[in-house]
Amino acid sequence: MYKIGNIYYITAISVIGGGLFGFDISSMSAILGTNQYKCYFNQGPVGPPFTDDPECSGPKADVQGGITAAMPGGSFIGALVSGFLTDWLGRKRAIQIGAVIWIIGSMIVCSSQNIGQLVVGRFINGLSVGIESAQVPVYVAELAHPSKRGRVVGAQQWAITWGILIMFYISFGCSYLDGAKAFRVPWGLQALPAAFLLIGLFFLPESPRWLARKDRWEDCEKVLALVHGHGDPNSPFVKRELQEIQEMVEFERRNQDVSYFELFKPHMINRTHIGVFTQIWSQLTGMNVMGNNNLVASSIQYVINVFMTIFALIFIDRWGRRLPLLVGSFFMALWLFINAGLMASYGHPAPPGGVNNVPEESWQISGPPSKAVIACTYLFVASFAPTWGPVSWIYPPELFPLRVRGKAVALCTAANWIMNFALSYFVPPAFVNIQWKVYVVFGVFCVTMFIHVFFCFPETSGKSLEEVEALFQQKIPAWKTRVQYQHVRALEQNRADEKVADIEASPERQVTTGEKPIS
Repeated sequence: MYKIGNIYYITAISVIGGGLFGFDISSMSAILGTNQYKCYFNQGPVGPPFTDDPECSGPKADVQGGITAAMPGGSFIGALVSGFLTDWLGRKRAIQIGAVIWIIGSMIVCSSQNIGQLVVGRFINGLSVGIESAQVPVYVAELAHPSKRGRVVGAQQWAITWGILIMFYISFGCSYLDGAKAFRVPWGLQALPAAFLLIGLFFLPESPRWLARKDRWEDCEKVLALVHGHGDPNSPFVKRELQEIQEMVEFERRNQDVSYFELFKPHMINRTHIGVFTQIWSQLTGMNVMGNNNLVASSIQYVINVFMTIFALIFIDRWGRRLPLLVGSFFMALWLFINAGLMASYGHPAPPGGVNNVPEESWQISGPPSKAVIACTYLFVASFAPTWGPVSWIYPPELFPLRVRGKAVALCTAANWIMNFALSYFVPPAFVNIQWKVYVVFGVFCVTMFIHVFFCFPETSGKSLEEVEALFQQKIPAWKTRVQYQHVRALEQNRADEKVADIEASPERQVTTGEKPIS
């Protein structure tokens, strides 16, 4: 079968898996406030199912929390399971399995007759999102040239933002339909991208590093030649990349197939903690707070998110990984603290029961200060989009050696989803109980992650995945990794050149090649 070799086309098809996550976010957040949804799944005293009574209250608050949390709960399990799937069947097939699961989940959600069926469908969708979010970055990272890796893996986040934006407008448009069609149509349409992903993956190559680990060296070389050598197996980069993969695989032959426990052994625990906290911190930035602020039109934030992520795709491989994480942490903390200050100084408690009978809207602010809050919210999204948004997907696959990469990234992504699951329960009651102080809590998280990144997160940009392994073995302080590693690499290259020169000049080589000694 014809295989696509252009890394950008490969990425465009693969990151549809990330787009499914975005579709799921909007397909719930844009629909749960509509009368059609509230009345069909109503649990209140007014309005039986199938009515459009504006008094319908919808599912009870705790039940709606369960409906919303079903997806990240499923994603947590899906991410962990993906580690076994990807090592067994390969990166590409694991992603295809995720696409099939998404289609099944979407069919169940679309046909939901009651809340129980809706929860089951969303949980199944979550299994798919967990697999895709864990393995798409691994797959793309293992295919990409080091100079393009950040850009193409970061496209995962861009696909998520596009998924959110597209499904938001689809859901908004469908909200004008009568009855259950208002939510069944968008829930059914979200299966189409997964079908395209499933079919498109048949035309993509498998990860060369996974093929090498399975001793399929001929296929590995063909993929490297296809993606990096324009079909020429004699390309210098292809030969060098193949040699590095061979050396790494031979080194790892001394280790058996690993379990998740391998990630917590002394030689691996440091990078495991970095990868896991990259995903945890991405959830604790406060995007769940600022991104769901009821004072701001959601669609404008989604547009900002899509547009600002483009800068990461263009410049992330120049910026590196540490700089965006540090800059993003600083500015997000700034906007969160400003919002907290504005709320505390110019806001006041809402009436009992919250604004518009929404308990979470427990604090009110009006006039010019409210416009400043909106501006800070926009600036927060603009700070998150080119920094923690894409880098949280780019960074973990770069940290780990081949033998554990599939399971390691699965564990890191599972940490993202379990934190997402926890926040879906924490944030609403937090706004009820401590009101504007929620912004202070997340602002402190941003300051903490700035310190953590500075002292613990090494620079991995521009290095092959095999060279990153050497970076950790050198134990260079994180804040010196870019400069010092370049110096170490230069010394190692000089030693290698001297060794080659010695071999070339040796009498044994002169005899076997018929060369005359140089006097």
